[in-house]
Amino acid sequence: MDTLDRRIVNALLDGFPVCEQPFLAVAGTLGIAEDELIARVDALVADGTLTRFGPLFDAGKLGGAFTLAAMRVPAADFDRVAAQVNAFPEVAHNYARDHDLNMWFVLGTETPEGIAAAIEAIERETGLPVLAFPKEREYFVELKLSA
Repeated sequence: MDTLDRRIVNALLDGFPVCEQPFLAVAGTLGIAEDELIARVDALVADGTLTRFGPLFDAGKLGGAFTLAAMRVPAADFDRVAAQVNAFPEVAHNYARDHDLNMWFVLGTETPEGIAAAIEAIERETGLPVLAFPKEREYFVELKLSA
């Protein structure tokens, strides 16, 4: 990343305006053209510097649900099971951990009942039990690291 890319990332960490032309608004604060901002964000996503650029929705407020889930996956089967789990559209992200519960992922569904259905489907597909860890309380921790 060059200096301008870092300024862009830092600016976007503070939020994205809700207006008719949000990229134009952000570009104006950075002193660059809208098309340059869009091209640079696209490039940062394409090269993996940013893993994601988009809205974060609260599934619960939209009538849906989400939960953290974990599985014990034999090391020899990890890649196969990860591919099976990741094929489910309800899986937001999936990551390995050095722990007895070595696969962790987040499930997001359109309805609260969808969580149980997704877990059952994953268990059927993988042949392994899924442990669900639903949110009991929400905390807001605003962590911003300068790029």
